[in-house]
Amino acid sequence: MTSEQSVNGERADILDFLGKHRHFLRYTAQGLTDEQASTRSTVSALTVGGLIKHVSAVERKWAEFAQGAGGDEVPEEVEFTPELIAEWEDQFRLTESETLAGVLAEYEKVAAATDDLVRTLDLDQAYELPAAPWQPPGVFWTVRRVFLHIAAETAQHAGHADIIRESIDGQKSMG
Repeated sequence: MTSEQSVNGERADILDFLGKHRHFLRYTAQGLTDEQASTRSTVSALTVGGLIKHVSAVERKWAEFAQGAGGDEVPEEVEFTPELIAEWEDQFRLTESETLAGVLAEYEKVAAATDDLVRTLDLDQAYELPAAPWQPPGVFWTVRRVFLHIAAETAQHAGHADIIRESIDGQKSMG
């Protein structure tokens, strides 16, 4: 099945659900300047631009997992150096070299690639989750569950972005 072919049933539902929540996330950025997209308008450190960047990276990582890439093992103990903390924080904000337009364009590429996977991968194929301190060994997720997880992450962060955007200028995604 090519990405141009129509899909129906479960795959169409997954694509629709992903598309709807991606729309809400992108909508929160509509008309924002780079400065506004980097604004911390709540007590949280989250920003609209940073959330879009984060969701894009998370979706890319889960899409790789859905193709059989188990990912790197997470060490049990990590030394939280200032550099590691800064690197972690940069996942949730626009850095000096990034723009809102740039992260939105990257998000579109990631979304298109994931949509192609929804159309073509075996939804029943399962892979073991990577080792992590919070994850017991031997837990498997189907590709279907991975796509549902991506949709849930997107929806959750679209809600975060909506609150941040409303605090900036009153715009809301819904209501």
